[in-house]
This record gives sequence, C-alpha cells and structure tokens, in this order.
Amino acid sequence: MTHRNTVAGLAGGAPATGRRMRALAPAAALVLGSALLAACGSSDSDGLTTVTVGSNGNIFDMPLKLADSAGYFRKQGLKVKFVTTTASTGTSALQSGSVQFLNNSPTGFTSALAKKVPEVAIAVSGLGNPLGLVVGKKFAAAHKLAADTPAAQVAQALAGSKGGVSSANTKAEAGLFLKANGVDPGKVKWVTLPSASADKAALSSGQIDWFITSEPIPLQVQNEGDGIVVVDPKKAPMWAAAQAGYGEVVVATKTYLSGHASAAKKFVAAVQQANAYLATHQGDPTVMDVARKVQSGVPDPVLRSSVALVEWPKSGTMDEAGWTKTLAFVNSLGALPDGAKVTSDNWTNKYLPAGGQS
Repeated sequence: MTHRNTVAGLAGGAPATGRRMRALAPAAALVLGSALLAACGSSDSDGLTTVTVGSNGNIFDMPLKLADSAGYFRKQGLKVKFVTTTASTGTSALQSGSVQFLNNSPTGFTSALAKKVPEVAIAVSGLGNPLGLVVGKKFAAAHKLAADTPAAQVAQALAGSKGGVSSANTKAEAGLFLKANGVDPGKVKWVTLPSASADKAALSSGQIDWFITSEPIPLQVQNEGDGIVVVDPKKAPMWAAAQAGYGEVVVATKTYLSGHASAAKKFVAAVQQANAYLATHQGDPTVMDVARKVQSGVPDPVLRSSVALVEWPKSGTMDEAGWTKTLAFVNSLGALPDGAKVTSDNWTNKYLPAGGQS
C-alpha cells in the first residue's frame, strides 16, 4: 500500500521546516497512523474488523450483500462497508487502499494486470454473463418474434435492424450471438448510446429496434410491456459460464494480502457461504429482500429472473482451465489489453475455506 507522507492544513500552504516541522512530526504520525488503520482495516468496540469493499451496483453484488445482510461477515468477525466503484475507478480505489477488496469483472482485472498493478484474484463470486437482448413490440410483431423464438430465427430478424449498445463489450457480445447464428454483425445498424437507461428510452421512442445489456433492464422493459426479451444466456450459450467462464471475481492487492491474510480468509469464507445459499435458494424471501436492496425499484418477478440468470458458484475456487476459458471469452470481445495474461501468480485459492479449495 502506498501512502504520501505529507502534512496538510498549514496556513497558506507554506512548507514546514526546522523546529516547526519537528513539532508537527508527532501529530503527522498520528494522522498517518489513523489513515493506515482506516485503509487496512480496524477493530470497533464489538471486536469486529472493519474492511471496505468496492462493488458495481449490479446483480453480481448479490453474494456480498447477502453475506452482509444474513450476518455471514459478522460471524467471521468482519464489519463490511460498501463503496460503489466503476470500471474506471475500481482499480485506483484498490491501489490507494480506500477499498481492501474489489468485486471485479475479468475484463477489469486483466486490464489492471496489463498495467502491472499487483492484484490477486482470491475467489470467484459469480459465473457467466446475465445479458438480455430485448426487441421493441412493433419490431417483434413485424418479425413474429417471441421469447421462445429459436436463436437462428432471432438472429436473421436482426440483420438490417437498428441495435442499441452502451458499451463496446455488449456490442461485441451481441456480435458473438449473431456470428454464431450465421449473421454478419456488420449488417446491423449500430446506435451507440451513453447508458443502458438511454438504450431503454431509445427503444421506447422507436429510435432503435432492440438493445442488449445486463439484466435486469431488459426484463424490466418486458415486464412493463414495452418489449420482449428474445435472447438470454440459455439461448446464447456463448454468454454462459460453460463457454465464457468467470463472470466476477474478488480481488485484493498483494500488499494487503501479505499483511492481512486472516481478514482475506474471513471475507471469502463469508462470500462463499452466501454463494452456496444463492445456488440453492433463489427466489426465497431472504434472497429477494437482498435483491430489492441491490436493485432498488425493480419488480419482484424481474428480480427473480435476473438472479436466476447468474450461475452462483457453491465454491469460490479457480483453476487454470477456468482462466483459459475466461481469457478466451474476453479476447473474443476485443477487450483483452495488449500483453494481458493471467498466470498462477495472479490468482490463488489459498484464502478459501479448506473444503472450498481445489
């Protein structure tokens, strides 16, 4: 962990020198010590160790939020604070020590490794890609598309259409589906929009015929009667875990792990317990209560379907074959940075419970 040894708050920003600096030294040491405690985990009056985790605010946050809500973290002696991070802020938050753990996508993780950031994946927290491709009602009627329409028929209908995308990854994932079903992605008139919410608005106004993004937005559009989800990971196996590999991993820095192995073990043990529960209790009241908090304002039927599209691993273990599969998928999207690779130095199962290691 890197910290800047500076003293803030001097009047006018003037540098402190000589006797003045010596007088400030004890105070500066106290401030720095407090910062280190805050960054690396501290114990509260209940004897719990506080750690901060960066999360994306999407469906993959479920095991972390369930571990917190169900008391799994507390049972491990941890108090967890959540900070919302994005693809562009997660790695820097981890490097600075403002978060100790990061729930990260394989793309984000490999991008950090390509930049020589010393991160380590310590557990899998979700598998596959819970995507949905939703078409507008008029387009569905014109092309006789329904939720159970065969994949090849859907792909043929999309040739020459206007498709909305809000990221390079989702465009590439749509392209994988099209190519797998004999349609050239170049035949689609792609409309790039700033967000998934913008995709939804463009579909409602008729500016696009369909869009693709992670759930629950496509299913929410369907629930509101404005479209039909015609492709999901069940119909597009190239998005599912069997072909795409890991969907989300828990990441920490090597520096943090070297000094806080116990906290890491406790953290991933709680996450694994939550995943095991999710794998066998999807849709029960406990899971639904957490899902409502993770995706506020989303109707229950949409939440149930969205949670079911993620493959929740009963064990957080990783292996070389899994990373080979994952990197092949990320590379097929054109999202793998030059020189990016994942070696045995970049992932480990040693922090997982004994029964959860390979």
